[in-house]
Amino acid sequence: MGRWRPPSEKGSAYITAAGFKRMKDEVTQLWKIERPQVTQVVHEAAKNGDRSENGDYIYGKRRLREIDSRVRFLSKRMEAVTVVDRLPEDQSKVFFGAWVTLEDDDGNEKTYQIVGPDEFDVARHKLSMDAPLARAMMGKRVDDEIVLKKPEGEEFLYITRIEYKPYDQD
Repeated sequence: MGRWRPPSEKGSAYITAAGFKRMKDEVTQLWKIERPQVTQVVHEAAKNGDRSENGDYIYGKRRLREIDSRVRFLSKRMEAVTVVDRLPEDQSKVFFGAWVTLEDDDGNEKTYQIVGPDEFDVARHKLSMDAPLARAMMGKRVDDEIVLKKPEGEEFLYITRIEYKPYDQD
């Protein structure tokens, strides 16, 4: 059996202005602050002689490769994404960037912001626009019903509020 895997489905190429800023900040942190520090540690470790048994040297070089790889990935991704920095004209419907409050049959409410796949974080209530729940919400209005298909059965949710905040707020 080979190791070949089919290519993964490409995520949407949209990101909020705040998400793009976080990406830029991460590149700056890695490239301008962390990489020079690790380079200095590796340089000092290299002066100590035998590099094959020098943990600072070995782990420093590994960390440099990780930093370079992450910076390369983020740089390519920042070129490929489209920053959405304006609100939709029709704010009564769910579109990218909306904060949507959903209510289940038991009356429990949850609020999510629909964001790009690069910035989703369920713990912070940020839901990728490629997620099944977000796709089901797109284009809906307040009081519309959403049917979410799960392995254990269907779940019915109702949109109780749609809100758009300026993109410079997070």
